Amino acid sequence: MEVPLFEFAECMNTDPGTVERWIRQGRIPVKRKGDSCIFNREVLEKWAAAHNIRFVMPGKARPGEPEIASDSLVAAMASGGVHYDVPGRSVSEVLRAAADRLEGLPDRESRDILYEKLIDREQMMSTGIGKGVAVPHPRTPLQDKAVDARIGVCFLETPVDFRAVDKKPVDVLFVLVTPSARQHLHLLSRISFCLREDAFLRILNQRPDRERFLKAVAEFENRLDQGVP
Repeated sequence: MEVPLFEFAECMNTDPGTVERWIRQGRIPVKRKGDSCIFNREVLEKWAAAHNIRFVMPGKARPGEPEIASDSLVAAMASGGVHYDVPGRSVSEVLRAAADRLEGLPDRESRDILYEKLIDREQMMSTGIGKGVAVPHPRTPLQDKAVDARIGVCFLETPVDFRAVDKKPVDVLFVLVTPSARQHLHLLSRISFCLREDAFLRILNQRPDRERFLKAVAEFENRLDQGVP
């Protein structure tokens, strides 16, 4: 199985740098291929269990966590909103603006909490995944705020240095907020599917209006659901 490195790190609740170090040291049964990890899922799950490491693939619930219906990427983006010319010249400034614009949060306190969690996550490790994109998200689900899964799509007014893996400045944020780890990994997997497509990256560069953008996301998501390469 081949999975993007940043997504693989999320599955193990660690950062890509740690995963890269484990691979170099031969400590983990995974091979590195460009920006992806190649592994045998059964072998890796046994290794993780033997080392008392959590490993949850996208779409698979944690033990004791109830299964839920698959979340639609386009629905989550529609709920979080598509925002243009989001201001800010630093990571903290654009995250503040993104938290303020994300649709569906109940109150000012929720936005302040989200901002603080986004900053904490960014200080732990950059969410800049390359290709001009960052996926800011809290380190833990917002279970206490009863917020449905949503993704705020933010086209930045000015590109910002997020210390991304490819060192390119970021001009698009996908702010991911979910009430469960399963939803987080599921939606992260769908975002990564879209970002592997050059056609999708070209759409991002065009900054289409909300209707056209969500239509494009729905088309890519339909391809994923249909298993179309």
